[in-house]
Amino acid sequence: MSEETIFSIQQYIRQVGTIYQYLVIAYVLLSWLPSARESFIGEILGKLVEPYLTPFRRIIPPIAGMIDISPIVALLALQFVIAGINTVVGYILRLF
Repeated sequence: MSEETIFSIQQYIRQVGTIYQYLVIAYVLLSWLPSARESFIGEILGKLVEPYLTPFRRIIPPIAGMIDISPIVALLALQFVIAGINTVVGYILRLF
């Protein structure tokens, strides 16, 4: 497989990851607005993002009972996952 094709696939993976990161950020920002999570957009974002954030919220308790840093850790973990997937995909595709 050519390097250009591999790069295109890796770029696509990065873009999908970036879009998901923006969804997580938007969902977190909605928590600052009263009753925004109950809106149509809030419910859609909740269905997309909450399954990813839930394991982090179980592990990391809120600081002082109010400040939830689990989305920050989740975003950092997502960046590592994207980089790992890109590395594995690049390695596998270079074998062919």
